[in-house]
Amino acid sequence: MPTSRVGRTAKVGTLAAGQALRGFGTRAANIGRSEEGKQAALERRHIEAAEQIVTALGTMKGAAMKLGQVLSFLDVGLVPEEHREEFQKKLATLRDAAPNVRFDDMRKVVEEELEEPLRSVFADFSEEPIAAASIGQVYRATLKDGRDVAVKVQYPGVNNAVRADMQNLGMILRVMRSVAPGLDAKAIAGEIRERIEEELDYELEAANQRSIGRVFRGHPFIVIPDVVTSLSRERVIVTEFIEGGRGFEEVKTMGQDDRNRIGEIIFRFFFGCLYKHHQFSGDPHPGNYLLLPDDRVAFLDFGLYKHMKPEAVELELHTLRAVADGDADEVFRVFTQNGFLSDPDRFEPERLLAQLRDASAWYMSDENVGLTPELASAIVIETSDPRSSYFDQMRHQTLPSEHVFARRVEMLTMAVLSQLRAENNWFAIMSEWLYGDEPQTELGRQEAEFFGSRAAA
Repeated sequence: MPTSRVGRTAKVGTLAAGQALRGFGTRAANIGRSEEGKQAALERRHIEAAEQIVTALGTMKGAAMKLGQVLSFLDVGLVPEEHREEFQKKLATLRDAAPNVRFDDMRKVVEEELEEPLRSVFADFSEEPIAAASIGQVYRATLKDGRDVAVKVQYPGVNNAVRADMQNLGMILRVMRSVAPGLDAKAIAGEIRERIEEELDYELEAANQRSIGRVFRGHPFIVIPDVVTSLSRERVIVTEFIEGGRGFEEVKTMGQDDRNRIGEIIFRFFFGCLYKHHQFSGDPHPGNYLLLPDDRVAFLDFGLYKHMKPEAVELELHTLRAVADGDADEVFRVFTQNGFLSDPDRFEPERLLAQLRDASAWYMSDENVGLTPELASAIVIETSDPRSSYFDQMRHQTLPSEHVFARRVEMLTMAVLSQLRAENNWFAIMSEWLYGDEPQTELGRQEAEFFGSRAAA
């Protein structure tokens, strides 16, 4: 794993230059071509770009790796339909890809952090990792008191590698913009840079996990593994081991009712944490939850985490209520006063409202909505791509940093639910947070009873 910027820039810089030249070449060669030929050339360039993005992201961990994880389960329409399966398979390898690090090297990290030999702390420690995180590996172990635990250990030197990624992140985002010019690279890069230092600190992750764990302790269908605080350090975090959980790929094969239920749990966890609890995990990708034998869902990995200011959350809720009410003037006023429009004179309130309605329609329409990968792709294209009918006004919109993380979670949650092909009246659930409505689903009633009893106590 090259850790200097020079070594890592060489790989990414070649990719960026190659895509720029290929873009000019495609445009030049398109002169005089038939429309069919132009489309075929564009498709070939998108496929080549996808392959090179896989190659470049595969050399990185941490920040750039997150982009690969996103693309591995959200097809944003960059690749023609007949090539999407191959594209998905290549990017999916990034979810679990890990550098080849000897266990002896990983053992040294644990022993340096705990300042004790492994055998002094653990009764048993399996040398085979059970999972790969973006910047480390997870092992199963047993404590001296008999508790089974998961031990997440950072790769040696990954902190230097990730910081080098930070300097190169602009390059990889420019490559992605070569096939998706509507991508807000600056906002994404700023958000990742702000959070990545936190993700390198497992002690902070342990604090995040304890914080959200207190919110959901005893919850009827959400589980947060306990943290073993006494053994968690900057590069090592030890948590309760979750036994017998089924992963995302298996869940995808279950019946529609089961997938709907799991989809609602995922939606309630990520959206509810944002709009009700003002703190949330920023990593809704499929590797971060397990379906337990008792049908509860365990949520894992709290390195990317956000505590959002109450006034920022209320601003989002107020805007959504204005969208639901069809109040174009209020939406325009809120966006103008809070810095979401770089040039307000370019906007027509009704058209701005229409854009927000389209972007949020899947969870702001009072009807049953079945999410699919095709629908998710269409929403992403309509809200971030030059093919969008709103692209002319999107070019003049900005996203204050306090809200970048929330939009990321919204998009990724939609992507996960679309892979599940989950169906629900998502607006009926949202209304619990938007208007304080009584829950309309059995899960909602269970959750309301749980939090109600906590408040009464």
